[in-house]
Order: sequence, then structure tokens, then C-alpha cells
Amino acid sequence: MTEAEFIQKSEEIFTAVEEWLEESGMDLDMEYGAGMLTITVEETGSQIILSRQRAVSEIWVAAISGGFHFSKQEGEWVCKTSETLEQLLNRVLIEQAGEAPAEELLLND
Repeated sequence: MTEAEFIQKSEEIFTAVEEWLEESGMDLDMEYGAGMLTITVEETGSQIILSRQRAVSEIWVAAISGGFHFSKQEGEWVCKTSETLEQLLNRVLIEQAGEAPAEELLLND
């Protein structure tokens, strides 16, 4: 994947995540800019941060439970924990917000 393709794909992913969370009705605040999506749980101020790392073509997620690096493998964004980006986002939302959206997040190409 070229750098331009990675930037375009990460933009699409961040937009999809933002729309997924907006449609969920969860009490979250989202701020997107400079290659980073910050999700703040309104009730606690807890944050989940997605960022793109152009040099290594990875999407990084920072959450209370740690930092996670996702690379594209066979059409999915996968972490060393073997979780997909979708699975991890659901897990950290449950950990930090007490719930995750009922609708499934689909990011596969």
C-alpha cells in the first residue's frame, strides 16, 4: 500500500468509526483532525484515540487498557493481540463507556 493509499484508507476508517458512533446514540464527543480521531466519554472524560502512523502504515489506538498497533493483513486491520480494529473498538468502548454500539462496525475492503 502506498502512502497516499494508506492516508485515504485511514481517512475512510476514521469517518466510518465517527459515523458508527454518532448513529449509536452513545454519550460521546468526537474530534477529528490532523490524522487523529479523539473519542471522549462525556460522563467520565475518558478518551480513546485513533491515529494514523504514516511511516509504518499502521493505525494506532490509545485506550485506558493500553496502546494497540494495527496493520493491514488479508483485508483486515489486525493487532498483535489478534483482535481486529472493530473488535478492539467494541472492547475498549465497553471498558471505558460501559457499552458499545449495537450496530456492527464493518471496515473490511
